[in-house]
Formats: sequence, structure tokens, C-alpha cells
Amino acid sequence: MPRSAGTPEATPVHYQVHLSRDKKLQKIIDGPLTELTIRKNICLKLIGSIMSQQLSTKVADVIYSRFLDLYGRREPTARQILDTPAITLRGIGLSNAKVTYVHNVAAFVIAEKLTDSKLKKMGNDEVIAYLTQIKGVGRWTVEMLLMFHLCRDDVFAMDDWGLQQAMIKLYKLDREDKKAFRDQLRKISDKWAPYRTHACRYLWSWKDNTPDK
Repeated sequence: MPRSAGTPEATPVHYQVHLSRDKKLQKIIDGPLTELTIRKNICLKLIGSIMSQQLSTKVADVIYSRFLDLYGRREPTARQILDTPAITLRGIGLSNAKVTYVHNVAAFVIAEKLTDSKLKKMGNDEVIAYLTQIKGVGRWTVEMLLMFHLCRDDVFAMDDWGLQQAMIKLYKLDREDKKAFRDQLRKISDKWAPYRTHACRYLWSWKDNTPDK
């Protein structure tokens, strides 16, 4: 919404000032980002992320809604999820593999007595190493959890396709040589620390709102 003539411009927040030192990134920074809040029941959010993999947001939302229907619209415990028969979970639209992965997460939570507070005390690399022990949970899934549910400021999702596309476009990168391409991504993103999550969010937003031409 345009400001009126008498409305002063908002003072840039700390991460805007830091990220604007990257002159290319500065071009797509148009104000502060929506503030994220730390979510509760983070392990259930991990299960939701697994369910949504390779699906559109609309389809993923429908499946997750059906999932909650199984438990009277209340967030289930890990034990309830583990006790839910595979055939029931397949009935809401999950593949056999995703059913297994959902059960794997629930079993891990129970075995490790995993709580939100335990994850919050861990550093980013610790959370990634810890949760990727679970079969079906990859690095990207944990990075999304760190960014959007644990609200960590400094996460760079190197393997996110949308993020790669945005950086190719903004920084005129060539992905022909995969190793050189990844080195370029790392070199650019290192300059954004300790606010790499915010840079990723600007890039995603810019990609989604910019024509491909």
C-alpha cells in the first residue's frame, strides 16, 4: 500500500541493512518480511512437511486436513500416530513410502522422548544431523523446519530448486558445472550470514512475483 505524503518511511530492520550490502540482493528488498513465530508441536510439523513433499500446497492442505479428521481435528500424539494402521493413513491419500516415513518420525519421537524444548536447545547443524537420522527425513525438510517453525535466522537451503532458480536469475549464474555452481551459491550466501534465512525468503518472494521472461 503506498504511503501518504505525510507518512515517514519505516526504518530498515537490522537484517535489511545487512543484506542490502549485497547490491544485487538489495534490488529485491522492498521492506521488512512478515515476522515468523516459533511453532508448537514441532515434531508434528515435521510429519506435515513429509506429507506435503512433491505436492501442491492445495493438495497438501487437503491431505493434512484429512489427517486431522482421523483424530477429531485435534493434533495427535506420536503414540496415536504410530498406532494408526498403515491402511488408514493410505486412505487419506498418502503413498506407501510416506506412510512409512510418518510412522518412522512418530517412532523416533517416542524412542528419543523428543520435545520442542529439546530441539530449541540445539544448534542448526545439530538439529539437521539429529533429525536426518530418521529414514524419510532429508536435509531440505529439516531446513524448512528450522526456518519456518524454529524461526532460525541463519539457514541457507542450498538444494531448494526455487531458491536456485532465483539466484541463477538474479546473479546470472551458470549451473552447467554442478560443483562450480554449488561453490558459487555458497560463496554468495556466506556474505548474507547471520541472516541467510531472510535472504532466502526475499528470493522466494521475488521469484514468485517476477515474470520468467
